[in-house]
Amino acid sequence: MSGAACVSVVIATYRRERALLDTLDYLMALEAPPAEILVVDQTERHELATETRLGQLQDAGHIRWLRQSAPSIPLAMNLGLREARHDIVLFLDDDIRPEPELVTTHDAARREHEDILVAGRVIQPWQEGKDFSAEERFHFACVKPRWIEEFIGCNFSVGRDAALRLGGFDENFVKVAYRFEAEFAHRWRASGRRIYFEPAACVHHLKVNEGGTRTYGDHLMTSRPDHAVGAYYYSLRVGAPADFLTRPWRAVATRFHLRHPWRIPGTLLAEIRGMAWAARLHRRGPRYASPAEARDA
Repeated sequence: MSGAACVSVVIATYRRERALLDTLDYLMALEAPPAEILVVDQTERHELATETRLGQLQDAGHIRWLRQSAPSIPLAMNLGLREARHDIVLFLDDDIRPEPELVTTHDAARREHEDILVAGRVIQPWQEGKDFSAEERFHFACVKPRWIEEFIGCNFSVGRDAALRLGGFDENFVKVAYRFEAEFAHRWRASGRRIYFEPAACVHHLKVNEGGTRTYGDHLMTSRPDHAVGAYYYSLRVGAPADFLTRPWRAVATRFHLRHPWRIPGTLLAEIRGMAWAARLHRRGPRYASPAEARDA
């Protein structure tokens, strides 16, 4: 696939069917598509129509379809980093609709500012049609460019070599992998690099109910630690013990729990289990891309 910009798009996908195919169709239909699209697929078994279509796209050279047996967002993203053939790697979710200039705007922003991470604009379903032009408060649907501290994982680009030399993404962020972006942003900024918000690089996030992180259920209605563990691990990684210790009480101090007090014990159990899991992961140490992979980049 040829494009106006030498950009590799990486899409980590898990249990998505029609939404994934639609996302690929949108990207391939761009006037200036990416130079390549890597689909890192963690789905055990697709519907026949999806499996057939992905095979056809790979055979035609429109995508590179990489299979990964164990579902892990950072592991899939590290695989995408290693396999990308171009220095600019644009990470996108598998349920988005891109604006026409998405790829070229990411490319242009990185050429204007040296050695940066570009965070693109993300419009969520409940934000469609709203005018944010007068807002000064930052959020990822706002329309004013600026330097920021973190990014959102469904629309950002980074230099392949720079990311791998930092170790890529920490694979200790398991299950929902909540806050894995914040941990990478912490290391990125600690290395002296910056994060630039470019609103012209825009996607509409469709937030499809099936697949992806939605596979792990609603964090307000489960006693499983899948949603909580990442937050506690992040607190330990960046040295924020106060956040680690107070989060269980903040997790139940919500309007939802005020209206559904019988959910409080289950949420507290999920938080306590997440704390214990995060402590074990932290003791083991971060799981980055290996030094050999970074040197080979």
